Amino acid sequence: MEDWRGHWERIYREKQDTEVGWYQHSPEVSLGLIEACGATASAGIIDVGGGTSRLVDALLARKHTDLTVLDISEEALQRSRRRLGSTGDDVRWLRQDVTDFRPARTWDVWHDRAVFHFLVDPDRRMGYRKALQEAVKPGGHVIIATFAMTGPERCSGQHVMRYDDETLQEELGAGYELVETKSEQHETPSGSVQDFTYCRFRVAPPRAV
Repeated sequence: MEDWRGHWERIYREKQDTEVGWYQHSPEVSLGLIEACGATASAGIIDVGGGTSRLVDALLARKHTDLTVLDISEEALQRSRRRLGSTGDDVRWLRQDVTDFRPARTWDVWHDRAVFHFLVDPDRRMGYRKALQEAVKPGGHVIIATFAMTGPERCSGQHVMRYDDETLQEELGAGYELVETKSEQHETPSGSVQDFTYCRFRVAPPRAV
């Protein structure tokens, strides 16, 4: 079994923030989708695989107060904490493999840009879905961005899965209502272009008995 944590720690030790393929100076699509969720400043938002993403910076600038960043890499999380300084003191930083994550609370919005498509092993996708089911409030929102069907087949030395809205819906199952889909052509720091699919789902509330 591959050492996933070791792989990502090595990536972040060897590369600067602006050298990794998923780097975005401003995560505009993610911010638009979070806004579309109707998330208030006090809404609980978890950024899964947030690492060194600037999404947390942008959400803090918009006065969000209940933010959690989860990543498998301690190096990535420490880098973000150093970047934010005292501004990030109230952010919850979780070093965790999401496929083993057993949340102690729930959130209003689950955001994942570019984690799920790395889960080529069905058991790891099952672990992800279990964490997702436990982490998001009924009526809450799930935003997942993956490589599109026309996107790369590999990233950071790893094989990936590619999705469109239908196949991502199939993976999550009937408890998630697809609300919105967006496409993005992401230009990497090296100048290549990657096609992404963003899907926003609403978690079905429990049925009345």
